[in-house]
Amino acid sequence: MLTVAIDGPAGVGKSTLARRLAAELRVPYLNTGLMYRAVTLLGLRDGVDLEDGDRLAAIARRVRFDLDPADAGELEIAGAIPSYDLSAPAVEASVSRVSRHPAVRAVLRREQRRLALKGGVVEGRDIGSVVLPDADVKLFLTASEGERAERRAAEHGTERAVVETSLRERDTLDARVSPFVPAPDAVEVRTSGKDADAVFAEALAVVRERAGDRT
Repeated sequence: MLTVAIDGPAGVGKSTLARRLAAELRVPYLNTGLMYRAVTLLGLRDGVDLEDGDRLAAIARRVRFDLDPADAGELEIAGAIPSYDLSAPAVEASVSRVSRHPAVRAVLRREQRRLALKGGVVEGRDIGSVVLPDADVKLFLTASEGERAERRAAEHGTERAVVETSLRERDTLDARVSPFVPAPDAVEVRTSGKDADAVFAEALAVVRERAGDRT
């Protein structure tokens, strides 16, 4: 059983790296951000006040999260693969408001730990420092603000200037929930100026060095 925690802000390439590592290591891949997005989407659909942490936590408790049984299986939400609705502009604009509630984070943190019991590559914001402090390997991804914005703009087909403003606002909100500090034993991987292959090779080398025979 091997657990790899990948932390970092939006736009540093966490999902791309985590998915590739999971496939290479033949372990499940868990994108914890999708769990917060699922709660956000349901809250918006139900007309819930996004300042009401208790009601949002109740929604989080109702959602069934699973990992499909295949090697490198990904997250399933209510028995289905995540939908494109989780990337809708309304969700993008609101997810930080939902994730800042301690009650919501407590529910999803328990779920994330349950899903990681059999190992996997788990990505998010505070995975190595809070959710899985005993993970075998911890990676902390960083990138310049400009490069983060460029990547997000390409993903969403949005103007870079708009994305830069959104990222600053999101970073500010996220920092109020969980100060962006890597775990003491995390290895920093800077993704600025590197393509996905270079980042993957660097991260895989760290995992193999630290996890040894389990890789």
